[in-house]
Amino acid sequence: MKKHILTDVENRIWEEDFYISSENWNVNKKTLRGGLQDGVDIIEVNNGAFSFSVLPTRGMGIWKGKFCGCDVGWNSPSKGPVNPKFVSLTERNGIGWLKGFDEMLVRCGLSYHGQPSYDGEDFLPLHGKIANIPAKFVSVEVDDEKISVEGIVDEAEMFGPQIRLYTRIESEFCSNKITVIDEIENIGGTETEMEILYHCNFGEPFLEKGSKLVLPIQEMSPRNEEAAKGLNSFDTYDAPTPGYEEQCFFYKLLSRSTGKTLAVLKNSSGNKAVILRFNKKEIPCFTQWKNTVAENDGYVTGIEPGTSYPNPRAFEREKGRLKKLAPGEKHSMTLSIEIVDSKKEVEKVVNEIAEIQKKKKRKIYETPNAKFTAVGN
Repeated sequence: MKKHILTDVENRIWEEDFYISSENWNVNKKTLRGGLQDGVDIIEVNNGAFSFSVLPTRGMGIWKGKFCGCDVGWNSPSKGPVNPKFVSLTERNGIGWLKGFDEMLVRCGLSYHGQPSYDGEDFLPLHGKIANIPAKFVSVEVDDEKISVEGIVDEAEMFGPQIRLYTRIESEFCSNKITVIDEIENIGGTETEMEILYHCNFGEPFLEKGSKLVLPIQEMSPRNEEAAKGLNSFDTYDAPTPGYEEQCFFYKLLSRSTGKTLAVLKNSSGNKAVILRFNKKEIPCFTQWKNTVAENDGYVTGIEPGTSYPNPRAFEREKGRLKKLAPGEKHSMTLSIEIVDSKKEVEKVVNEIAEIQKKKKRKIYETPNAKFTAVGN
């Protein structure tokens, strides 16, 4: 095993181009040029079956992927990847983050996420800063079993939070899975609040008319009155619909005794699915975002594990969902993304959810419930 350091700001190391390969796999790092992507570093990983792109310039997000010819990701109106220098988070009353929103997996956080809001005198734009902060350290490792991309991203400023993300993105050779191993550390001298949302976004072929989101549900609440209108079909998706108004649902999921749980988005035929696996002890909350607008407007759904829900930070603090880190304290999380492309494999993971659900009754709130969502959120 050898570690190839591509970026190390402290030691003035930066490799503009990098390529390593074997008979069945390869890793390629380059810097994009032109338009809004100018200056974005991209690391393209191909494990022999699953290819995907990591974006060090955009907080180590995962851009697009392809598994056995099947696209993994979505088509955003924000054609990217977009360099953070072109993104103003406070633009459009705090939703400027959307200008760079193009990834299959984008982290929201780390000191806050959720809709634009005030926390005391502080104005917090949409979904936080981490996705628009370039990594200070990036490396690639290849051993006998897998390819790994590591990164360090600091969200730190004078008189503000000092939080560090260590991430390791792994994929075994010829596998159908990407594993994201994150560790969040308070590198400051005082206690700090932390929250993170893994905004995982998928379009066709997993999202289409009749696609379903399958979950082991303990409780679920619509975010607002608009979402409550769609309660009868919360787990089923429409075809692209011009003028569709987004709907969000907040969940408390069931899990195994170990805390392990999963979410499955399957297409209408039940022969393709994307699976998220994570541990509720590390990532206790789950959000579903339905945005089945016209294709050109960003036909997509977000399936989003998080340490909290995408409410105003003050509301999440009131509900006790903000993670507090003492100086030097760390919080670790693991999230995997799997792709399956046969009815047999889809049925297997759906049965896995049924086993967790068993006869446990689901509590579905017909109107926004105050423990999940702020009134008017």
